[in-house]
Amino acid sequence: MLSYHLQSALKDLRDLVKITESDVEDIKLANHNPQFDRLKLKEEKLKSFESKKAMIDHEISSLMSSNPDVDLPHLLSKEQHDYLAELKVELSNLRDANKRYARLVLAVSNLYNTFLERLVPSEMQGYKKVASKDSTILEVRV
Repeated sequence: MLSYHLQSALKDLRDLVKITESDVEDIKLANHNPQFDRLKLKEEKLKSFESKKAMIDHEISSLMSSNPDVDLPHLLSKEQHDYLAELKVELSNLRDANKRYARLVLAVSNLYNTFLERLVPSEMQGYKKVASKDSTILEVRV
């Protein structure tokens, strides 16, 4: 059962990496709608991975409690050790993909915020940011 959960978790991680890499490519092309469309799928995959990780933890805990005299490395098969190693690699890949995506999101966010500030200058009134009264670029006529 542990091997099955490890395989399923690996599949979820690989899917998350692919989705994040697609998001990176789409943000570079300013193609934002597909990113928003993938959000639900990404959340589902993340929940699925977390669930499978909890099952893996439970299976390993069960193995350890049923064999208290044996060290964990000796309880797992070579196949399970390989899956755990792959899991570590995929987690690292996901972290790297998320870092690339986060950098791009931050850059795009800063760009939009800069444009907005230039179009509608704002000033602080206490703790609140409000549009400046000196906004000459936008004029409303009724």
